[in-house]
Amino acid sequence: MAEPRRPKGTSWRSVYDTLRTDILSLELAPGDLLDENTLAERFDLSRSPVREALIRLAGEELVVTLPNRSTIVAPLEIDRFPKYVEALDVAQRMNTRLAAELRSDADLKALVRRARDFEDAVREGDHLQMSATNKDFHMAVARAGQNPFLAGFYDRLLNQGRRMLHLHFRFLERTGDGFLLTDEHDEMVAAIRARDVKLADELAHAHTRQFRDNFMDYMRENYTSGVSLAPLAAAE
Repeated sequence: MAEPRRPKGTSWRSVYDTLRTDILSLELAPGDLLDENTLAERFDLSRSPVREALIRLAGEELVVTLPNRSTIVAPLEIDRFPKYVEALDVAQRMNTRLAAELRSDADLKALVRRARDFEDAVREGDHLQMSATNKDFHMAVARAGQNPFLAGFYDRLLNQGRRMLHLHFRFLERTGDGFLLTDEHDEMVAAIRARDVKLADELAHAHTRQFRDNFMDYMRENYTSGVSLAPLAAAE
C-alpha cells in the first residue's frame, strides 16, 4: 500500500519552523553551519524542501549563503549594533508619535490586547513568546500610526533584532526586571490613548535606550570587552 502523500508545502514548512525557532532562541549559534545533507537526514526529507526552507530563512536575514555555497546562521555583527539601534530609535519614535496622533478606538483595543499578551509571556518566562508578543505590540503601534511605509521599515528592523532581543530578555530575567518592559508598554499605551504626541515620543526613545543599554551590558559581561556606544540623540 502506498504511503499517504505529504500535503504540498508541509515538508519545507516543518524545516523552516524548526530552524527559525532554533536560530531565534540561539540554540543554533551565529555562524553555525547548516549543511543540507545533514538537515535532510535530521528531518527525513530530500534536500529540496531543506533548500526551500533555507532560502526563506535567508529572506529574513537569519541565514547567509557563503561564496562556497555553504550556508551558516547569520552572524550577530556587534560592531553594526550602534547603527542598528539608531535606525530602531527613529522608527520607534516616528511610529509611536503617529499612533498618538492618529489612533482609533479599535487601535487602542488592539494595543491593550497585545500588551496583555506580552505580559502573559513575561509571567511564563518564555523568551521566544516574549519576543513574538513584543513585536506584535510594536506592530500594533505602527498600524495605529497609519503609515505603511514606516510600518514596513519598522517590521524589518524588529525582525532583524529578534536574536538581540532574546539576549536582552536573558539579561532582564537575571536582574529580575522583566516586568519593567510591561510597565513601559502600558505607559506607551496611556500616552497614545491621551493623544500626547510629545510624551509618546519620549517613551519610545526611552524604550529603545533601555533595550540598547541592557543588551550591551549583557554582551560586555558575557562575550566582549571594551564595547562602547555613542549616546542616542535625545527626544525633543
